[in-house]
Amino acid sequence: MVFAPGEKPGNEPEEVKLQNASKQIVQNAIRQAVRQVSQESRQRQESTSDNRGTFQLGVGELTKKHEKK
Repeated sequence: MVFAPGEKPGNEPEEVKLQNASKQIVQNAIRQAVRQVSQESRQRQESTSDNRGTFQLGVGELTKKHEKK
């Protein structure tokens, strides 16, 4: 590692700690974002399948009413 004038090699462990902490923060943020997107995607899929079921039931009900007449 190249040191700027006045910078001491003893500062390296502190810099490494800061870099590791930054990496950890970024990794945690990415994991949280992935979890959130996955959860929202699952909720959209469930909502879509619920709507399809309601639509199909609605069509069936119309058919039954029509048959009664």
